[in-house]
Amino acid sequence: MPWRLRPDGLEVRVRVTPRGGRDAIDGVEALSDGTPVLKVRVRAAPEDGAANEGARRLLARALRLPASAVRLEAGAAARLKTFAIAGESEALASALAALTGRPET
Repeated sequence: MPWRLRPDGLEVRVRVTPRGGRDAIDGVEALSDGTPVLKVRVRAAPEDGAANEGARRLLARALRLPASAVRLEAGAAARLKTFAIAGESEALASALAALTGRPET
């Protein structure tokens, strides 16, 4: 899975497509090295952090959390990013599994 449980929530690996036409979570895909990532597309352009902010707010909205619960940890200038999501880790993992149609493992 592209997420990992942490004591304070989840760590999620995300591949962001800026200027994607809509804001959406498109499921899970494997990179060429086999690493699973959450596929996210946002309408925002990759300028001045707008795509990062769009992805952060999309994750928060999809998980029904305040935007402040989602923080960009790594990858500010790359398509592959790591987000930290604060909350109850098991519940967040279940919610992401339901959103992506993937069974929890």
